[in-house]
Amino acid sequence: MTVLVLLAGGAYYGFTEIFGYDDYEGSGESDVLVQVEKGDSTSAIGNRLQAAGVVASGKAFVKAGEDNTAVSRLQQGYYVMKTKMSGASAVEKMTAPASKVGQVEIRPYTQFHDITQPDGKKTPGVYTLLSKASCADLNGTSTCIPVEELRKTIETADLAKLGVPSWAVEAATNAEHKDRRLEGLIAPGIFNVKPGWTAEELLTNVVKTSAERILNAGLSDQSKGEGKTSYETLVIASIIEREAVKADFGKISRVIYNRLDEKMRLEMDSTINYVLDRPTLLTKPEEREKAGVYNTYKSVGLTPTPIAVPSAEAIQAALKPTAGEWLFFVKCEKNGLSCFTVTNDEHNKAKLDAQRRGVY
Repeated sequence: MTVLVLLAGGAYYGFTEIFGYDDYEGSGESDVLVQVEKGDSTSAIGNRLQAAGVVASGKAFVKAGEDNTAVSRLQQGYYVMKTKMSGASAVEKMTAPASKVGQVEIRPYTQFHDITQPDGKKTPGVYTLLSKASCADLNGTSTCIPVEELRKTIETADLAKLGVPSWAVEAATNAEHKDRRLEGLIAPGIFNVKPGWTAEELLTNVVKTSAERILNAGLSDQSKGEGKTSYETLVIASIIEREAVKADFGKISRVIYNRLDEKMRLEMDSTINYVLDRPTLLTKPEEREKAGVYNTYKSVGLTPTPIAVPSAEAIQAALKPTAGEWLFFVKCEKNGLSCFTVTNDEHNKAKLDAQRRGVY
């Protein structure tokens, strides 16, 4: 039995029960957002689509997708669909890459502000990435949250309510640069943010998810670097991330701990480049002479906040540095590996050798 309904403009939609299940005809009407959860089967997705008014029955979606391998590869997240779609149209739209919205990957090394590369190109920071992820067009209305709105929310929000771990709330709240209060507290990985959320809702979701990931990486109020607070350990992890390739993380961590123990300035170029919104580059003498809490050539101790998104490996290195007496390191291989030394004379020799071999 087929029941057809004549709509404005002459378009036809209807239910079809010939094959024992209901199905609409056509490619749909208005936009609607549908969420797929982790582990959802094709049948579960079909039921979600039916509940959202996308398909007439979950079976219409399942049957239409039986021979489409892309359906079985649908990932968790948000999809822009349309109401009253045929099962075949729903399969076609849902498996189209443009339908998936709200997903963002934040990689280790990223900072909140965009980074300007030596060639002038911009590498998007957390602000830009989250703003872009918030965007979808739903029935002609954009859901984008501007970067400035995210920035103002971070500057003024109660960080505890956003989900910042209790051990980080005080130090992050007191950060000199209020728009960098969440630096280091966004963990790397994939996030699914719902287009249409407010800035506070989006940040709360991302921060709470990050807090779980940081805990899973081994950092907590009970698990921290020797002689350091949990927040200081996070700061160390972020510097490690910016200064070294993964193979050297443990040794870089040891250099940081040793220099702090000796009351030596860290003298890390990454901390200066952080406030200049640049990647880790060799700094100029005049840049190293400028006073500032992030200039570890002038200030003793750690920076007041992390300087980047640290990986789980960097956190582990900050928790358990490699044993050694090193106080210096310099990049000495073209693959990014560093040479580690105990004395300044040894360090200078390693620098000259690396320069002679064209490493930098």
